[in-house]
Amino acid sequence: MKKRYRWLLSALVLAGVASAVGLILDWAYPLPQPAPPSVRVLAKDGQLLRAFLAPDETWRYPAQVESVAPVFLEQLLAYEDRAFYYHPGVNPLAIARAAWQNLMAGEVVSGGSTLSMQVAGLLDPYPRTLKGKVKQVLRTLQLEWHYSKQEILELYLNLAPYGGMLSGIEAASQHYFGKPSLELSDAEAALLTVLPQRPSEWRPDRYPQRARAARDKVLKRMHALGLWDINRVDEALQENVAALPPRSPVLAPLLARRLRQECSECLTIETLIDADLQRDLEALVETYRQRLNAHQSLAVMVMRNDDLSVQAYVGAAEFGAAQRYGHVDMTRALRSPGSTLKPFAYAQALDQGLIHSHSMLLDTPRYGLDYRPHNFTGGFAGPVSVQDALQRSLNLPVVQLVEHLGAESFLAGMRNGGLHLQLPGSGEPSSALVLGGAGTSLESLLGAYSSLGRAGMAGTPRLLASSPETSRWMSSPGAAWITWRILAQDPWRALGALGQREWSLAWKTGTSYGFRDTWAMGVDSNWTLGVWVGRPDGNPSPGESGRSLAAPLLFRVYERLGQVDAAAPRPNSVEQGEICWPLGSRATHNANEGDNCLQSHQAWLLNGTAPLTLPQKPGITMSGLLRRVQIDPETGYRFLPGCGQEVVQPLTRQLALWPQQAEPWVRPEWRRRARLPAVVPACEAALGLAEPVKIIGVEDGSLLWLPAGRDALELDLKLVGAAGSVNWYLDGRPLPAGGMNRQTLELSRAGQFRVSAVDSAGNVDSIEFSFRLQQPSP
Repeated sequence: MKKRYRWLLSALVLAGVASAVGLILDWAYPLPQPAPPSVRVLAKDGQLLRAFLAPDETWRYPAQVESVAPVFLEQLLAYEDRAFYYHPGVNPLAIARAAWQNLMAGEVVSGGSTLSMQVAGLLDPYPRTLKGKVKQVLRTLQLEWHYSKQEILELYLNLAPYGGMLSGIEAASQHYFGKPSLELSDAEAALLTVLPQRPSEWRPDRYPQRARAARDKVLKRMHALGLWDINRVDEALQENVAALPPRSPVLAPLLARRLRQECSECLTIETLIDADLQRDLEALVETYRQRLNAHQSLAVMVMRNDDLSVQAYVGAAEFGAAQRYGHVDMTRALRSPGSTLKPFAYAQALDQGLIHSHSMLLDTPRYGLDYRPHNFTGGFAGPVSVQDALQRSLNLPVVQLVEHLGAESFLAGMRNGGLHLQLPGSGEPSSALVLGGAGTSLESLLGAYSSLGRAGMAGTPRLLASSPETSRWMSSPGAAWITWRILAQDPWRALGALGQREWSLAWKTGTSYGFRDTWAMGVDSNWTLGVWVGRPDGNPSPGESGRSLAAPLLFRVYERLGQVDAAAPRPNSVEQGEICWPLGSRATHNANEGDNCLQSHQAWLLNGTAPLTLPQKPGITMSGLLRRVQIDPETGYRFLPGCGQEVVQPLTRQLALWPQQAEPWVRPEWRRRARLPAVVPACEAALGLAEPVKIIGVEDGSLLWLPAGRDALELDLKLVGAAGSVNWYLDGRPLPAGGMNRQTLELSRAGQFRVSAVDSAGNVDSIEFSFRLQQPSP
């Protein structure tokens, strides 16, 4: 018994001494901490988008025992350290065996280092001397003191050198074979098992024959040890050594940089990017940028509507290109949105009961009004429907709407929906806001446009798997659907067939003032996507528009999505009904009886309402569109009460009239002069009624011929009865200023022409005539 106690006491003393030595070593020579891994930005399926070098200037991706192919661990332990789980870090038998083999061979042919000793050397490199070997042994014992066997194995998986700047099994597998280490084949695992012994000499991308010889040695060892049968070994030996150059993938580089800056402590950043789609769109952009000039860049974003996840993110046309400012992320840059805000004005006007899909708006001169923008084409279209005005992106009709909404209310509605807008100067909104008079970003526009495909709910684009889904009301479901329906048209009707399948997409383009920014936004029930093209330095791209530059790329991106788009179901709040112009009300309304329904349309109505035609500006004085007149049944003259003319039983009629500003663009028989009966002459004289303005110089409906021997026909026109200055238009386009009420036309081409004139009081007249170059032979 006493002998047993002495052995127990001796064991306790030895354990105490070992503990004391361990504590002294920890205090005097703390075990170095392993170098941190590279920061990785991952796609939603775990594919590597981009990595950033670890602090020790290597590519090192985190690896755990569970994330590595079991065949690799099997070969590693069999080849490097079969007693790994049984020795205390140092294996005396292995050291003795290696010493004997080296002595017999006269050179170093075998090493006695265990995996624990190799990890100790990776944590704290030592010189190849006896003193260095002692240091390695002490560090190994210290390592075993602090870590479990699995933790030591994982340190090896993360620190082993694999040539060049590669450190760890995961980086080696990704860079050499383009796959995660969990998917390694038998042959690939064998190569990565032996490569850390001589990483520079056996690199498979540089020395495939050497690498193959080293790999085959491992495979044959597996058979020699009785672990694998010969068939499995022979099959692995047949596999060629093929490796990629060790380059880090660079997908969505600007997104990766952004997310790393936003989370400086993150080592692994999990995005919602679809790596395959991202790769496909970057290849598309690489091709598309050939049509751009050397200073232009672009940005593309694609988002799923169901969960607001951003599936693709291209922040520049050419990452890193100096001339294109390829380091600037244009998805976030503050730019003028041009006409891309117009759909939100129409949606707000629908919700406020101001319009339906075919309400009449005025694309006519805005005399007497402070803000007088021009259309992109420079001309006027006259009275247009909401649908036509939005599809053609006309400026004057949407300004008319914003003035009825109120610029502040329009801005508040967009901001409440989550659209970030920065106003210039004093920050006071005006009607110019809807034409691009504010700054926003592609990312913010993407979230706002998603409302058209998400029943009026705008959403914040989600970049990370951890990002919450945030949605806000931009409009009612009905207003969103009608706006989406207006914009949803087959794009190749205007831009040419771009694919092999038919699809429709609600899309809107925009061009900022001075051709500095071009935009194209698209929505269906599944996707929202946006494109910006321009110069990051803010210089213009003369002659380029959203329709010509950004829209073709939008359609190509949409086609790459490869899914059949589905139209959103029509909400119960939307119905279709027949409405009449010029009043804008339902065809069944009693005001449209008789000949008052001059033009009918099938319109989408929200909440069953058919609002009347809006005046050009709120509060402006204008004649009503429904005029009650009294007619002398005997003479047919219009009777004006109070002028002294007595009519026993006058006939009362209601006549629908077009807005006075629209008259130059409507048929002659629909104009007020034709619609309203003539006034009783006595009343006209008694009340001093002024003659209406009239263009003289050419009769309405004339056919003119070019005189013989002349190259052009000159016409001298005059607007009689005009008040103040006069503005003249030829086919809706403004003519150079002439005299106060005069204009000279010079015609040198044949055709049908319409001349309109408007004075300062808003009085207007219009005539049409034909012009031919050669008279017919007698």
